[in-house]
Amino acid sequence: MIPAMPRDLKPKKREEHEVEFSRIVAFSDGVFSIAITLLVLELALDSGLKTDSAIWHNLWEQHEKFLAYAISFAVIARFWLVHHQFFSEVKAFNGRLIGLNMLYLAFIVLIPFSSQVLGEYGGTLPAVVVYSVNLAAVILIGQWMRWDARRADLTTTDAETAREDFITSVFIAGVFLLSIVIALFSPSLAPWIWLALFFEGRGHVIERLSRRTS
Repeated sequence: MIPAMPRDLKPKKREEHEVEFSRIVAFSDGVFSIAITLLVLELALDSGLKTDSAIWHNLWEQHEKFLAYAISFAVIARFWLVHHQFFSEVKAFNGRLIGLNMLYLAFIVLIPFSSQVLGEYGGTLPAVVVYSVNLAAVILIGQWMRWDARRADLTTTDAETAREDFITSVFIAGVFLLSIVIALFSPSLAPWIWLALFFEGRGHVIERLSRRTS
């Protein structure tokens, strides 16, 4: 029988339950580690290649897999940094936070699969939809978790940081969801929209949006 999700909403102070809190963080880090390691399992050369040209040709045939690996590695690494920063500001936790964190991790560990779909069928509508929905879900659930934690006074995050975090999440999720709309007309063009996230660099667009909403 599957145990029920924790429902205890009474906050437990971090310093008084350090062992339990450390287990939550350690479990989360383990999930991230597994997810980022699984990405490389999709990269493999055919056996029995006899010549240099055959090896180079086989490598080139998998360029979409390597691209999907690079994008997904960077994305998971970024998600881990955000997750790490969030939990460093957590001063108390409850069953709701644990449940939302588990939901968040469920979509994190799905990234290797959506990355595989993208690597195998890049430039098709299903590949773009699966990958974009997966990443948008991670971003929005993560924002939900951080918003709910601040509402319950479980973190030390200030209002300005929370507002910037919300705008960042909406912007990034919006880019991935926009790529789905573009994929309806040109699936091969849609992944290039994701480059907007890299060109955004230090967040100049997000900074301007934050100033307008302050």
